[in-house]
Amino acid sequence: MPISPIYSKTIHIPESAIDENGHVNNVTYVQWMQDIAVEHYASIGGIEAQGADSTWVVREHKIEYFLPAFLSEEIEIKTWVENIRRVRSLRKYEFTRTSDGKTLVKGETDWVFVDVKTGSPRAVPEAVIKVFNPS
Repeated sequence: MPISPIYSKTIHIPESAIDENGHVNNVTYVQWMQDIAVEHYASIGGIEAQGADSTWVVREHKIEYFLPAFLSEEIEIKTWVENIRRVRSLRKYEFTRTSDGKTLVKGETDWVFVDVKTGSPRAVPEAVIKVFNPS
């Protein structure tokens, strides 16, 4: 069960996302996953809550492709935080074509909270946990 509300945005697929096969490049989805994660985190005050001495880094991405997407199609990207553990957080993503509601891609990222100077994992502070689940 997600601990954060679903954050979503709708985009029209730009030409820069299209590969030699005529559909959205697989790597582009990974970039969009990272972009919306950062956007969501910033929108709920996460950057301020974490402070300047810590940051999140990716440990692992998992992604499953169901259907291709094409130039100018409108897609909705959804993300939410599934859980927060001592030094890690699992974030999930779903990409849906708005014209027919079909799921194109599902993904998840295992993020690790680290000390900026040492790169060592550190416990996720209570202030950061609260931005995801303010209740």
